[in-house]
Amino acid sequence: MDTEKLFTARLYAARARPYLATALFALQPVESRSVPTMAVDRHWRCYVSPAFVAQTSVEELASVWVHEVSHLLRDHHGRSDRVARQRELTGPGERLRMNIAADFEINDDVYGDGLAWPEGAVQPQMLRLRGGELMEDYLRRFRLGPYTQSLVWLDCGSGADGLDREWDLGPEGAYGLSDHEREAVRFRVAQGINAYPGDVPKGWRRWAEEAFHPPQPWQELLGTAIRSAVSGPGVGEDYTYGRPPRRSAALPGAILPSLRRRPPRISVVIDTSGSVSDAELGSALLEVAAIVRAVGGRRDLVSVLSCDAAAGVAQPLCRAEGLTLVGGGGTDLRAGIAKALLASPRPDVIVVLTDGQTPWPKERPASRMVVGLFSRPKRSYENDAAYVPDMPPSWARVVDIG
Repeated sequence: MDTEKLFTARLYAARARPYLATALFALQPVESRSVPTMAVDRHWRCYVSPAFVAQTSVEELASVWVHEVSHLLRDHHGRSDRVARQRELTGPGERLRMNIAADFEINDDVYGDGLAWPEGAVQPQMLRLRGGELMEDYLRRFRLGPYTQSLVWLDCGSGADGLDREWDLGPEGAYGLSDHEREAVRFRVAQGINAYPGDVPKGWRRWAEEAFHPPQPWQELLGTAIRSAVSGPGVGEDYTYGRPPRRSAALPGAILPSLRRRPPRISVVIDTSGSVSDAELGSALLEVAAIVRAVGGRRDLVSVLSCDAAAGVAQPLCRAEGLTLVGGGGTDLRAGIAKALLASPRPDVIVVLTDGQTPWPKERPASRMVVGLFSRPKRSYENDAAYVPDMPPSWARVVDIG
């Protein structure tokens, strides 16, 4: 195999797409006569056909380098496996369809601007599909049939569709990267893209943003935070003289109290200031219903306070849909938190649902606190360099609400 030509093409690709250089040079080439062109596996090996290298120009080889490493950076093998499980897709035909869809995702904006279109590169327009979508979206829009017969030769390897090939060296083979090394490469590439976003196609900018800030199931995170708070040590515990403790035998004549476990009480403080939208208030009501489920469906254990600059009336919960949320002015949730703490019995956990544009208590309250933050774009305060936005206190458990 003409390795000098192959490596020259990789250098050409790195110069055309400098933000992908770390990934391109992390990809380990392996000579293979079983692949039609070039293919990758999930362990960052690139299987290369010597005949393909001989008959392809350096410019087109550079484009293929970028194409193959894009499959790995975008985790097409892992995403294909997840789609196959979720939609119960089996067989090599479905994996071919995933390979085609993954190529559509890459090819609609990867070429041009210094990278030549390689011969046979597939595009969404070939199947009358619009560009700019993800692999999962394309999978819903086409099936194998007469229009895809010309694409049966396509094989970018298990790194593109998750289906192991005979030529794969496997997890124990030489030249593969570990999980840690692969994630480090992805992070470096995303870091480079975010540093110079103006020179990067839209698809790569979207990928880099998600690589730095992967989407999280905030409903699960918020539910986990609340369940952790209500089940923590000391929550729902109180002393009672109705039953003597075990250590009473060691102190005859002394009457000692014992600890009693009671269901935890939760107070929800909802930000109803003018900066919170109606849609966010609606999602807050949905979270109230989820909080009720977290305490076993006991509505009598949950109370709700609406608060802008002043606290409203604490409402016992009958139905989340029947709650009245009043406000619309400025924001100071300290009043709502203070009023929640005055309730009798005092709540074990206070859940605050807010956009975060509020001052916070300086001292840690007696109850545990979980803060659900409605998402907000980052703001700059160029006219006031000394301005520091109020942040939730370190002793509160904070969950970003999407």
